[in-house]
Amino acid sequence: MPQPDVIVVGAGLAGLCCARSLARAGIAPLVLEASDGVGGRVRTDELQGFRLDRGFQILLTAYPECQAVLDYAALDLRPFYPGALVRAGGRFVRVADPFRAPLDALASLFGGVGTLADKARVLALRTDVRGAGLDALLTRPETTTSAALQRRGFSPRMIDGFFRPFLGGILLDLELEASSRAFEFVFRVLSLGENVLPAAGMGAIPAQLAAALPEGSVRLRARVASVGDREVRLADGESLRAQAVVVATDGPAAAALLNVPAPESRAATCLYFEAPEPPVDEPVLVLDGERRGPVTNLCVPSRVAPGYAPAGRQLVSATVIGDPAGGDEQLESAVRSQLEGWFGRSVQSWRHLRTYRIRHAQPGQRPGALDPPQRPVRRGPGLYAAGDWLDTASLHGAMLSGRRAAEAVLADLRR
Repeated sequence: MPQPDVIVVGAGLAGLCCARSLARAGIAPLVLEASDGVGGRVRTDELQGFRLDRGFQILLTAYPECQAVLDYAALDLRPFYPGALVRAGGRFVRVADPFRAPLDALASLFGGVGTLADKARVLALRTDVRGAGLDALLTRPETTTSAALQRRGFSPRMIDGFFRPFLGGILLDLELEASSRAFEFVFRVLSLGENVLPAAGMGAIPAQLAAALPEGSVRLRARVASVGDREVRLADGESLRAQAVVVATDGPAAAALLNVPAPESRAATCLYFEAPEPPVDEPVLVLDGERRGPVTNLCVPSRVAPGYAPAGRQLVSATVIGDPAGGDEQLESAVRSQLEGWFGRSVQSWRHLRTYRIRHAQPGQRPGALDPPQRPVRRGPGLYAAGDWLDTASLHGAMLSGRRAAEAVLADLRR
């Protein structure tokens, strides 16, 4: 292929969005990806007719950068129920969005998770974060998520029974130590849009981005060993040069290439099962409000998007926050034991499909990590970085960082 103007290291969402912005400006990008496909941490594997996302993930439609970049209609997005089923006191309690499922919300006002005052405080929180501009929200004085919820007056029962499994599952932080900026950003996005899955799996998102690039822009199985002054050296010894290099890998890999401190890693483990019948017959997220673990949340992706499973079969996803000690068989046994208490002995007949242990599922976002909310993308003469470790730990943050890196490259090339 012709000599590239810019080399982008990594074909995750950040790298693909960076390459997209460069190509749209008439700059020829070459994206180098170490693995056998695009997407980074956002990939979908096919196994015996099932679609397995590499770790349970959802798209929040109100992410601003996703709205700006993605063709939602082409992704054929399928929504979750606007609320959750929370396991509390040995039963399932429905928590519904009062604006999208008002009758369900009314029915759940006086029972289950939290107090009536807690539910009024949820409405106040929703009004607050929706009314604040995004930039203002991400620059508010920060504390931990736990402290912010307490400051807003939520009861311990509401924090432990709902916010801990719900926000903990999104931020991968069951102790709620993440920055209050991250929590309020997520809650704002949740209140403005839907939680969805693409019909063909989360991997359809990077596939759509890659398909929009000029032919030959992505080179797979090209592991980068080092980056230098407008130069990239591959693991096989090949050397490539360009006017600029953008390192768009995940945080730990970027830290190694750029010789900077690695961000904190948040781990997640996801187990997939085939079930003859869905344990919950609706597209709803099920949360562990009892903290008896190891499962934090469960859903049936095939009830959200039927294409996740072959006809007549169901796909169950169970998420464990962190990277539990012991082997996969030990973890599977513990997961089955917990879920048997929820759904009965039929759980023991589910067929285990695969376990994903994602040791760096997200960068940590403790107070200080989002100060400033957007960290610099320029890393040296002709050297740039992109990734969710430079923005919010989200699909939005990854994609936005890619655009920011491209804009910095373009501005410097014009000079």
